[in-house]
Amino acid sequence: MPALFHFRRLRRRVSVSLASIALACVGLVAFSGTSHATTQEPCDIYAAGGTPCVAAHSTTRALFAAYDGPLYQVQRASDSALQNIGVLSAGGVADAAAQDSFCAGTTCTITRLYDQTGGGNTLVYQGPGGTGGADAAATANTEAVSVGGQKAYALYINPGNSYFAYNSAGGVPTGSSPEGEYMITSGTHVNNGCCFDYGNTETDHHADGNGAMDAINFGTECWFGGCSGTGPWVQADIENGLFSGGSKAWNPNQVSETSRFVTAMFKNNGTTQMALKGANAQSGSLTQLYSGALPSGWSPMHKQGAIILGSGGDCCQTNRNASAGTFYEGAMVQGYPSDATDAAVQANITAAGYSTTTPFTPGAKVSLQATTSCCTGDYLQHDTSDDKVVIAPVTSTSSTTVKGDATWIVRAGLANSNCVSFESANTPGSFIRHYAFQLHLQPNDGTSQFAADATFCSKPGNSGTGYSLQSYNYPAKYIRHYSFSGYVASDGGTNTWDTTSNWAQDTSWLAASPWS
Repeated sequence: MPALFHFRRLRRRVSVSLASIALACVGLVAFSGTSHATTQEPCDIYAAGGTPCVAAHSTTRALFAAYDGPLYQVQRASDSALQNIGVLSAGGVADAAAQDSFCAGTTCTITRLYDQTGGGNTLVYQGPGGTGGADAAATANTEAVSVGGQKAYALYINPGNSYFAYNSAGGVPTGSSPEGEYMITSGTHVNNGCCFDYGNTETDHHADGNGAMDAINFGTECWFGGCSGTGPWVQADIENGLFSGGSKAWNPNQVSETSRFVTAMFKNNGTTQMALKGANAQSGSLTQLYSGALPSGWSPMHKQGAIILGSGGDCCQTNRNASAGTFYEGAMVQGYPSDATDAAVQANITAAGYSTTTPFTPGAKVSLQATTSCCTGDYLQHDTSDDKVVIAPVTSTSSTTVKGDATWIVRAGLANSNCVSFESANTPGSFIRHYAFQLHLQPNDGTSQFAADATFCSKPGNSGTGYSLQSYNYPAKYIRHYSFSGYVASDGGTNTWDTTSNWAQDTSWLAASPWS
């Protein structure tokens, strides 16, 4: 029996193109350094196009150039104190440092997203202490991002989190009045649960029939079948179904939106016409996914004027939200925005400079440190006696070989460049891959199967600490240590290493400084 294996067994187990230069040139100046130099933001652009914002929400930045009020509210777990988080300057990025200071040494949740229009459409979480209901507020610091070089936090929604607003005087379109909306979300944090929505919803939290909702949906849920690709997709939740086009049949022009940051747009004139658009929120122009008639039976619309974020309209007073998704910013407008306005908003979004703060940058070296209480001195490494990937201790006095075995070179994902693969620092050309759900270090054989098995997508830690590494081809499974060996494991399942005990901790890793 190899010495390392024997040692492990002795240890205790704890387990779109720009259509109008006139609009695009009205103040679309990029962020530069630490200053915010635009003269217009999305809601200024919508207003210039004759479709003013009636609701504007964001945890990352101001959506009006003159806005200098609060973006969102956090609540501290240690004493239930509340704190508003504003912007660094008018029209600028969120003051993430204020959140970090307020939440130091404890956890915080996001309890409100303020409506920047001044119309009073502030979103509040759907749970006890919020708007009432069965859900909870989302954790405030699950995902940090960079906007124009400044740190900001996302609203990272998991099943059981959702937000709602209703203000009868808030100006949100009702009945068959035209409406447009957009949001920035993530193509890497999604599921097929119902329903990651942002937009117009019922006031009574019930499914009130065709056309009672008018919201953007983003996820991998295929309501009527026939879907092409794996998603996620920008669809329309107009109640009693998610629509990829103007009928229950799948729209062949739909495409999966897998970018790290995604622009999702939906507009509906309330009687005859709707359109869906999507784009990479970091660069490029919008793709027209659908523009045409409303589905038969959904015209005219019967919008009620409440606002939902993170769930479907029949949530969440007596049930809980089942969807997952990320919200960075979004707005709802009166009227049917022109394509030129849509394009100008997308140009503003790409100029804003959204980027990740992940340590998993291709070319970087990293060591992956366990976070479970049993094993905080252990690092993911390959066992030189075989090709298994395990966890074992590494210290400053460890040999050069051991330190190298616990060091990984981050590469663009072999199967998806939005994700990553881990090449051994000691064995160039060999990567962590799963086989029969156990982790191995093996040479890249150039096959598509190897590429998929060796690709992992970085997520915020399942335990709330560090990072979790999601299997590309088995998205319910994450890199986990179990009995000091490495696996890809789901939170519950038929394999012993799928046990729910300590799953969140065992699948959460610190990205430590490389040992070699």
